[in-house]
Amino acid sequence: MSIEELHDHDLGLSHDFSMLRRRRLLGLVGSTTVAALAAATLATRAEAAVKTIPEETAGPYPGDGSNGPNVLTTSGLVRRDIRKSFGKASGVAKGIPLTIKLRLITASTGKVAKGMAVYLWHCNRDGNYSLYSKGLTSENYLRGVQASSSTGWVTFTSIFPACYAGRWPHIHFEVYPSLAKATKVANKVHTSQVALPADVCGKVYKTTGYGASKKNLAQVSLATDNVFSDGYTLEMASVSGSTAKGFTATLTVGV
Repeated sequence: MSIEELHDHDLGLSHDFSMLRRRRLLGLVGSTTVAALAAATLATRAEAAVKTIPEETAGPYPGDGSNGPNVLTTSGLVRRDIRKSFGKASGVAKGIPLTIKLRLITASTGKVAKGMAVYLWHCNRDGNYSLYSKGLTSENYLRGVQASSSTGWVTFTSIFPACYAGRWPHIHFEVYPSLAKATKVANKVHTSQVALPADVCGKVYKTTGYGASKKNLAQVSLATDNVFSDGYTLEMASVSGSTAKGFTATLTVGV
């Protein structure tokens, strides 16, 4: 079983961690051609220039125990696919598929931050949050934890979040030193948010199920959003894909 399949387990967090320790991350052996070496050099330079992503509010629906429910100690949270609820819950979040890829880089050194843990969450296509919103207090979908790989990446399979009244479309995340320490909110080292580009949001919100988002998006901007209005350059994801096949949002996160 790979790290990407960890959503299948339900034997407790201690079991989750022990399983992860036994997994070997497979690296790709690249060629030693001039082109490959040049690409590696450019990547290293790019990483060295990374700035720390701005610290942002976790908002009212973190599910980390700081404001009501705490999902961090629930077995099954360490997973890649966050579209389904886990444990005793069985709900499934519907919407346009979105793969979320974050690459953690230590801003002070420019080196990849491997072995750190990212707890990520966001609203569904109706603008509601599991654990908190009416009818969803028993659900825990669109929440998950991943450990950064040897190259700094964490990847989540999700759905495109809604735009709800007063907020620009976004994704929340917290960074922890390790999976073992990702069970207590007091251990987090960073909290931030990912902004989604306007052109992609416009395309998604024309599709079935996102009707309210189209209206809400027209009434908010990055300049008026209470989180991104002071700057969003380091938080704006690069998004590719289509409404037919789904999208991939990618962001380098300096920690």
